[in-house]
Parts: sequence; structure tokens; C-alpha cells
Amino acid sequence: MTLTRVVLTSGRVIGLSHLRLSSTYGGLLEGYPHQALNDRRIKRMLAAATAEYPHTPTHLVPPPREHPADDRTDRVGPFGPVEILPPVTCIGLFDSAPVATDVDPVLHGSALTIVWFQATPQPPSGHDADQGLREVAWEELAEDYEI
Repeated sequence: MTLTRVVLTSGRVIGLSHLRLSSTYGGLLEGYPHQALNDRRIKRMLAAATAEYPHTPTHLVPPPREHPADDRTDRVGPFGPVEILPPVTCIGLFDSAPVATDVDPVLHGSALTIVWFQATPQPPSGHDADQGLREVAWEELAEDYEI
């Protein structure tokens, strides 16, 4: 069952069938968000997505990284400057019509697992989805499968 559909900038419509949302910094008890921490979180999310959906390729939509201005620029923490990712981490399994044009679209489809970050816990939908998600190069990244 499709939870929602997203319209890519290419015009292709993809359906979201599974979605996992989590807090980007849930469980961060001490310290502050910085580049090394964010890189580890992204790496873990990609590994989790690959393990959860091993039969589809996995793609990361590069998240925006905010470096807030601080009037205490001379007091950078021990891990470097603060770097903040959007507050919601998403793993979604999407499907669509097949990428290959020489197969029967009734018997074939294409799928891609996507990891992205967004500002709200609302599922992506239509043309209102995160711009990075809408710009996914489906034809290059997705893999066809037989139904």
C-alpha cells in the first residue's frame, strides 16, 4: 500500500510504501552537534537503511548543514564548530514504474531506499516534499524488479 506519492522534479511519480522517522539528535545527552558526530549519524542511518531494505539500492540526499553564527567565535568547543542537521531523519522505501523501457510495466517496477533529513515529522507529499528528495535522480539510482 502506498502511504503517499512524491513528484520528482523530473516529473516521475514515486510512491512511499515504508517510512521511518527519528529525531536527528535523539539521545544526545552531552556535547553538541558537530561535523564528526553528524558524519557518524549519517553513516549509521545509511547502514540501517541498507540492512532494513537489503534488496534495493540505498541513496542519501545530502542534508543541509547549518553553522550558526555565534558571538563567541573565539570559544570553539573541543570537537570544532557547531554543525546542525535538520531535526528529523527519514528512511523511506519508494517504488515507481520501471526504469527500463523494454520491460512490461505491468510486471515490473523500480525501487529505491532513500535516507534524507527534513524540518518536520510530516511525510513528504506531492510537490511539497523536500527539494533534495524531489531532485533524486531516479533513473540513475533505482533498480528494476519483477513483480
